[in-house]
Parts: sequence; C-alpha cells; structure tokens
Amino acid sequence: MLSVSEAEAIIFNLVQPLNNQYDTEIVDLFAADSRILASVVTSQLDFPYWDNSAMDGYAVRYADVQQATQQQPVILEIIEEIPAGYQPQSTIQQGQAARIFTGAVMPKGADTIIMQEHTQREKNRVFILTAPTKPQEFVRQRATYYQAGTQLLPSGIMLHGSEIAVLATAQCTQISVYRRPRVAIFSTGNELVPPDQPLQPGQIVDSNQYALAALVRQSGGEPLILGIVPDEPGVLEKAIAYAVSNADIVISSGGVSVGDYDYVEQIVKYLDGKIHIQAVAMKPGKPLTVATFRNQVIYFGLPGNPASALVTFWRFVQPTIKKLSGLVEGWQPKFIKALTRQELRSDEKRETYFWGKLDLQNGIYKFQPASGNQSSGNLINLAQTNALAVLSVGQTLVSPGEEVQVLLY
Repeated sequence: MLSVSEAEAIIFNLVQPLNNQYDTEIVDLFAADSRILASVVTSQLDFPYWDNSAMDGYAVRYADVQQATQQQPVILEIIEEIPAGYQPQSTIQQGQAARIFTGAVMPKGADTIIMQEHTQREKNRVFILTAPTKPQEFVRQRATYYQAGTQLLPSGIMLHGSEIAVLATAQCTQISVYRRPRVAIFSTGNELVPPDQPLQPGQIVDSNQYALAALVRQSGGEPLILGIVPDEPGVLEKAIAYAVSNADIVISSGGVSVGDYDYVEQIVKYLDGKIHIQAVAMKPGKPLTVATFRNQVIYFGLPGNPASALVTFWRFVQPTIKKLSGLVEGWQPKFIKALTRQELRSDEKRETYFWGKLDLQNGIYKFQPASGNQSSGNLINLAQTNALAVLSVGQTLVSPGEEVQVLLY
C-alpha cells in the first residue's frame, strides 16, 4: 500500500498536458471565461493607445505654469475643449491651455495636466493657482503600460475577468484555448439506481455520478456520462473499453475493493491497461486504482462510498484534470495552516481526512469539522463544506485551537 505522497508523485508524473498544437480551439472572447490560454498573446496596439489625461482639468505647457501660486496665478487663454473620444484640433502655444477631461487625448504642444481643483476659470481664461510638481504630471503616456509586439499574456494561464479585459483592450476577440479534457464517468454496482427510480429494498441511489460530473466541470473538464454499469464482467469490459477510446481520463466509482464482485482491476489488465496504484494509505479512500493505457488515457477507479469517492477526487483527480488541461501553475493541491475549532482524532495508521468548513477570522484561518459522523458512507454532512483537514500518519490528535494542515477544494 502506497503512502499518499508516493501516490501523488506517481499520478502527477503520469499526466502529460494537452498538446498546444493539436488540442486547441478558437473561442470568442465572450466564451473565454475559465478557459486555458493555449498560446502567447501579443497585440499590435500600445497601451495607453496615445498620450491622454488622467484627470479633469487643463492641458498646459509646464514651462508656462511652473511658477504659479495662489498669490501670483498664471493666466492662460483657453483655446479648445477636449472631451474623451475627441481628436484635438489645435496646438497649445505659449500662454495657452485646453480644457480637457479624463481619458481625452493630449493636444500637441501640451505636456502637463493641471487638475481643475487647482484652477479658477473666467470665460475663456483659466487662472492656474498651483504649480505642478513635475512635467508630465497627470499625463498617461502612450505605451507606458504595454508596448505593441511584446508579450501581453503568457500561455497556460486561466482566463478570468481581468485577463479578458486585457484581451478586449488589445482587440483580441478570437482566442486560442486548450480544449476541455474529456472525462468519462460511470458507477458500478448491481445495487445502484438513478435518482428518478423508486427504491427497492437493498438498493442505493447513485449519487457519485452526479457529484463527480459537477466536480469535473468545476475543474475545467467535459464530463462524458456513461451511467450505471452492473457488476457483470462482460458489460463492465465494454464500458471501460468505450470510455478509454473516447476520453482523456476515465473515472469509475465502486468495484475496486477485494469483494467477489469487484472486477475493475482484472478488466483493466485484460484491456492492456498498466496498473500503477491499487491502494493508498489514506482514510477515507484506501481502495484506489490508477492505471494508464497505450493512448495515454488515465484511469481512476475510485471507491464506491460517496465520501471516499469525493475525497480521492479532490486529492488526486482534480489536480490531474487541471494539469492535463494545460494550466502551467496553480493545478497542484493547495494546503494552508488553520486552527481547528474541534478535536480531531485518527488511528495514526493512515493519512486521515476530515471534511468541514474553512473561514478567515481576524486574519486567522479556522477549520470547523462537519457535524455528525464522518463515515465514508455519509455524504449528508459533506454539504456546504469547502476544505479537508489532514492528519498525517502517526498523528493521533489535534486539540481545539491547535494548528492543522488543510486542503482547499
């Protein structure tokens, strides 16, 4: 049985990110949110596009106003008004100024902006009451934020609102992104039924498939739902073969323990899959199968118990999807230190995970374990949780107020 760190190293080394030549697609800027940029973006536009005013005020020559005071104001003739979006028509000469507004293009001849609060206007004259501290004050100069032809955004980043704003500003409206990884999902077990079917004695509603599909989408993948597969070797073989042929990652839940009806591993081997992991020293989540096929598809056989399936997904599968998707940074599991509000106990033999809620109070992260029984079969108290507290092998107790490592999900 492998340790969690050994299993993590094996899994993440198996992941080969999507190819930035073949595994890409072009999307419109409105559809680019949460997509992974597949190539470096450059623009032929400077930003700012041209010298412009950072304030409402007056465009002047620094040489004219550098000695202005309230006692001895400098009086200038206003020869033009320049709102945003207007192309100036005049050149500012000695003793002249232009009324200008935030974002408007600087007129020729002017090199400085005087804020309107430091002026007094009388008809077509403006009194400069305060000298600027330096030339170019309140002028946003062309190309100071970005120079045309240089890298605007690197490849391998996830696009969100701020990056999309940058792309729009640079007039990049058709974006090359990685395609979403295809993730096949199915549940195994004769006892399983879909949520819309009446329960018979001994049957269980299949929640795993719905939860895993949602988590795959949240991780940037595209779920391929294959339904419930009974514990029949022939049917299971067809399901696995189809999944491996049509997806980048395959996730099954159930059928990976040591029961008489657990056929997943033997079928994976029969289909020429190479098994890398059969069990991990973690609780919940011990019966975990990880395999690869010749077409580089990664197979995750997750435990059937709902909490076990979700914990192993958060710990191993979610980072795998993110790395495969082309994300260069930030795909790794994220751990922080927090103070636990309640006692946490384990048997010290396996790395143990407790689900609960993490929040920030007065600059300190605090972890509240979910109430009730933290059994691998209890999915009810997983609702509204956002983190897993982790007790390492050999760590039997963390008392209230003590520090614990927490995995964010």
